[in-house]
Amino acid sequence: MKNEEQARSLFGLSLTERPRWHQFLICSTGFFFGYLVNGICEEYVYNRLQFSYGWYFTFVQGWVYILLIYLQGFTTKQMVNPWKSYVKLSAVLMGSNGLTKGSLAFLNYPAQIMFKSTKVLPVMVMGAFIPGLRRKYPPHEYISAVLLVVGLILFTLADAQTSPNFSVIGVMMVSGALIMDAFLGNLQEAIFTMNPETTQTEMLFCSTLVGMPFLIPPMVLTGELFTAWDSCSKHPYVYGVLIFEAMATFIGQVSVLSLIALFGAATTAMVTTARKAVTLLLSYMIFTKPLTEQHGSGLLLITMGIVLKMLPENKPPSKRASNPKAKVEMESRHGEEEEEDESSSRVQIGIEEEEEKRPLV
Repeated sequence: MKNEEQARSLFGLSLTERPRWHQFLICSTGFFFGYLVNGICEEYVYNRLQFSYGWYFTFVQGWVYILLIYLQGFTTKQMVNPWKSYVKLSAVLMGSNGLTKGSLAFLNYPAQIMFKSTKVLPVMVMGAFIPGLRRKYPPHEYISAVLLVVGLILFTLADAQTSPNFSVIGVMMVSGALIMDAFLGNLQEAIFTMNPETTQTEMLFCSTLVGMPFLIPPMVLTGELFTAWDSCSKHPYVYGVLIFEAMATFIGQVSVLSLIALFGAATTAMVTTARKAVTLLLSYMIFTKPLTEQHGSGLLLITMGIVLKMLPENKPPSKRASNPKAKVEMESRHGEEEEEDESSSRVQIGIEEEEEKRPLV
């Protein structure tokens, strides 16, 4: 298991001693729960209430994260990494979150989800260039990722025909978020890999706290800080929705970091894609939107890509690893040979000593 020397837990539930599939199931369940609630809240706030303040909402969410981590008892004395190691990570994290939320002002929620779901390809590609990782993936994983991307494009094009809220500005914003996501997961995995003592709580706390100042310039330059404050002051119940969403997303974020630490960035990206597909279907069911045949074709390709990713790799096990009995016998035989060599050397020494003791004739 990856980072075996570091004990991993999720909200007090130990993961280290459990089988791999138990770990995967627990982390995925926490992630699905947190982000399904997040998806429903986001669509309610952005599409139903028409509150499109991505940078401001990310800022509020960050303070909720910090408060929740503080209530868990985490302090900076427990940090194992220097603050500077989180600067680059924090910049891409906040940029990704702000652009993702802000794009909902120009894209409808399903279209945004579909664009974001394509991040598995850039995550896999970028993993080959991140220092400390240099990841290489088998061919079937790239095929799986391509199927996902094609399916998502089909769905997005179909959605553009049935929903009016679709624009080039939104596509540019969500594309920028995708580029940042490609760095984000790999940078997080690199920190976990290079320092296995790093906890999920430290990762989330430091990246959030360091990243908060990065949100201030876009909020001020766009005037969003003042308009969002004014709008939310007139409708204070929005803060209740945002806090509830942030609490659910906090569970999802810690679960995602657990997945990255245990299984890597690419596998986590596949899990997030599966979650987006489920969220998308719920969006159409709850908010009664029309589904076309092109939507169905896209979802079919997405499913094929996920199933292909789940196929086990056919790696022939080494004979030594696969046959412990043979390994024991080999070690035993090796030990006997060493004993025989040692015994014969003792006998040789004894013969030489006897010859030295014999009187010369």
